[in-house]
Amino acid sequence: MEITFYQELTTISLSGELLSDATCEKLLTASEIELLPLLDAAYQVRKTYFQNEVQLHILNNAQNGYCPEDCHYCAQANSATTDIEAYPLKPDTEILAEAERAYESGAYRYCIVMSGRGPSPKRVAHLAKLIRTVKARYPIEVCLSAGLVDVESAGILKSAGLDRLNHNLNTSEAHYPKICSTHSYQDRMDTLQAAQTVGLACCSGVIVGMGEGIDDLIKVAKALRQLEVASLPVNFFLPIFGTQLVETPTLTPDYCLRVLCLYRFLNPQAEIRVAAGREHHFRSMEVMALYPANSMFIDGYLNAEGSTASRTLEMIRD
Repeated sequence: MEITFYQELTTISLSGELLSDATCEKLLTASEIELLPLLDAAYQVRKTYFQNEVQLHILNNAQNGYCPEDCHYCAQANSATTDIEAYPLKPDTEILAEAERAYESGAYRYCIVMSGRGPSPKRVAHLAKLIRTVKARYPIEVCLSAGLVDVESAGILKSAGLDRLNHNLNTSEAHYPKICSTHSYQDRMDTLQAAQTVGLACCSGVIVGMGEGIDDLIKVAKALRQLEVASLPVNFFLPIFGTQLVETPTLTPDYCLRVLCLYRFLNPQAEIRVAAGREHHFRSMEVMALYPANSMFIDGYLNAEGSTASRTLEMIRD
């Protein structure tokens, strides 16, 4: 492929135009499109908005298990038989201590994640109090992932100082019934739109490798573009014993890097985070994810092992 092809990808992305579905599919499947110039083209977009900086996040799994939903990929689902440590919401003192550790470790954002369908009004009030305390004590951004949220709850959380609400689309609307039956794609979209209604920034992304087609990945990327999400985590499915979705995905480092490039071209101004599965699926090419992506977790996955914080920092510095 001529160098002008890669230059045009950068130009189209920076101009705010959308790549056609046919071009998107080629980026993921066409052998004549070489990986290194593709990564460089994506990096030109990333550099325009984020230079060579990497935003670091620490995830606090504040409540684990006891979830009524049946997300087929999740070890916390009511249908999963995975042996996990289930616990209710951690005490405030523990959540605040972890916020302090996140700040002292150099994290840009502290992500509080809770299992469950969604918070009750009482829980929302409790979370708002926690968020106010964290923001008063530490100059760190706070992101919350608490399930389905309505406009009223989103407004309370924003007033408390919440910087972002996380709620992943995970896959396309067409593929969604194959990965969950207790809530819908539209339920997730409604939560994101509730957050946007009150002016709350959204964090929403995708899980790659759950049996979806190329067209599903393209549709999710473009849906997130239409939502103008501020933060976009790209996860790569890790099969966990005991979940309904146990097939080992045929993800290669080359394919995973192409997905990140596609998501950068389609969401040029979004903070794109290479999230769960990066250590496993990218293998020796993991650091190359930072050409299209500008964010990663330094610590804290939900029910899967990740890299140590020191190794991640070393990789970024190198």
